[in-house]
Amino acid sequence: MHVSFLGGPRPQRGVGVVAPFDFALDRELWRWVPDDISLHLTRTPFVPVEVSLDLARLVSEHETLHDAVRTLNAVAPEVVAYACTSGSFVGGIAGERAMCEAMTRAGEVPSLTTSGALLAALTELGARRIALVTPYTVSVTQSLEEYLAEAGVEVTGRAFMGLTRHIWKVPYRDVVDMAHQAVKGAADALFISCTNLPTYDVIPQLEAELRIPVISANQVTMWAALRRLGTRAVGPYQALLDESARRQGPVLPEEHQEGWS
Repeated sequence: MHVSFLGGPRPQRGVGVVAPFDFALDRELWRWVPDDISLHLTRTPFVPVEVSLDLARLVSEHETLHDAVRTLNAVAPEVVAYACTSGSFVGGIAGERAMCEAMTRAGEVPSLTTSGALLAALTELGARRIALVTPYTVSVTQSLEEYLAEAGVEVTGRAFMGLTRHIWKVPYRDVVDMAHQAVKGAADALFISCTNLPTYDVIPQLEAELRIPVISANQVTMWAALRRLGTRAVGPYQALLDESARRQGPVLPEEHQEGWS
């Protein structure tokens, strides 16, 4: 068969992704993306700093963002997403908005960040009280809680791992265990932070076990970017992506229901 009979390739729309230099979950991002969308990833320059508030500030400097977005301009993405939670919450709400403005100026296309997408997802779900799982140290986790508090979101429980490197190597079973530790009170949703923490396959399991929406950093980033294009993220049973999968109000798992009526 002559290749001309095959047709295609299908026209592609592009999402530009700016990720920290140590980002290792490219393939996880693609799992939320429909076939007619391409991801174009670039990374911030390497700096010899472990995961910390200092690193979060370094990978979110406006000059760094400007240079990263400029590298994407040649492939003309329709939206640019900054895929790092800590880098986009470390400056608070004003800092996150300034990052979006800096990226938009550099690329002349709409821009968003993981932390901004998180707030949009919580609004979509009507969640004002959340449980929190992070791979971070105490100080980075506290900074995330401060960002959420500034947005009027209450953290009802949290579990953190205290990691400063190799976060992408955390197995799913550890993520699940931390999630159950974090859901200690009446939460509207659970958020699993860090775009370098694998979550794709655990979301449906945790939603079934905890009976509340479960959202993650990579999920909300892709959801928000694709929504800007007027299309939907794809994936298994996940409340953020499928309205029919959403629960009506928080329901605690059995091991946390003692003392409740």
